[in-house]
Amino acid sequence: MTRSLSAVARALERIARLDPALNAFTEVWPDEALARERVALELPLRGLPFAVKGPSGIRSYAARRLIAAGGVPVGATSVPGPGTYWQTWGQGAHGRTVNPWRADRTPGGSSAGSAVAVAAGMVELATGSDGAGSVRIPAAWCGVFGLRTTNGLLPSPDRSGLASAGVLARSAAAAERYVRHVLPGYEEPAAPSLPLAAVYSEDLGFADVDPEVAAVVRGAVDRLVAAGTVRLLDAACVLLDPAGAWQAVRGGSPGDPGAVAVRRANDERLDQLFAAAPLLLTPVTPNRPHGHEGPGDVYSTALTWAFNLSGHPAASLPAGFTGDGCPVGLHLVAARGADVSLLGMARAVENSLPTVRP
Repeated sequence: MTRSLSAVARALERIARLDPALNAFTEVWPDEALARERVALELPLRGLPFAVKGPSGIRSYAARRLIAAGGVPVGATSVPGPGTYWQTWGQGAHGRTVNPWRADRTPGGSSAGSAVAVAAGMVELATGSDGAGSVRIPAAWCGVFGLRTTNGLLPSPDRSGLASAGVLARSAAAAERYVRHVLPGYEEPAAPSLPLAAVYSEDLGFADVDPEVAAVVRGAVDRLVAAGTVRLLDAACVLLDPAGAWQAVRGGSPGDPGAVAVRRANDERLDQLFAAAPLLLTPVTPNRPHGHEGPGDVYSTALTWAFNLSGHPAASLPAGFTGDGCPVGLHLVAARGADVSLLGMARAVENSLPTVRP
């Protein structure tokens, strides 16, 4: 009788077979992973294979917490490499990282390889970080779940404080293992009361959204309403465009008067919104995955980076596909510190929103 492969051995086999075409990994650690697994099987995560974002990912707080709980890191995933100033891209060990749904498109970034590794089933989850949308955008474009945590909840990999740690996983349910073992003071949440009161905004008041992307997301929201999972409030979310403010903070000028005014106005509007509803729904990106030649003039971050400035936790959940086979993400945003509740709401949404694969 043939002995079945362990979870880590299966992950390593899939990486060896699939990654030469996808380039999700920059490094793979087979010997170390198999050695770790023997000890990890006695711990809560029981040798769960996971990947870490970038060359420094193994030293991150999240990776250390997962390892302590019995997770097994199998390799480091790609991030944007030299030769491009835009971040929706990845450079693997043998070339550019490709979108598993369409090889002529990018996977998003900067957690590019983490999203691809999860989407292709090479690992069950991967760490990421999100300073402008770097978890949510690749999650949306690769058709997986992605969560960025509340600013300051976990150690930030970015001096500006805009970036927060996050996770990419096949589903919101799968991401719960990360949240349970990484977030401090985790307590099992009660099931959310349905329908969830929510505000839907196609463009946050300023973004120019691809009509087909908007239609896919609106169709998903309508299905949630019909299923009794979501109840839309007759309210709008109109924010000031955060582009200039984000760039000022990222550039080391958080006290810039224009940036301060935009952040204050948007914070006040978001505080009012979350006082009335626990959930904000939008598209994740205004555009579909672009080609490897670059994004052009469209900011893929247009609908995500406002929440890096405001600090709110946010998630991307698969909403469907455009007619040309590109995944589209539904953006879920919750009140600051409501990370566990957000995950519970995402699970409820996920259960009512089966994704039809093309």
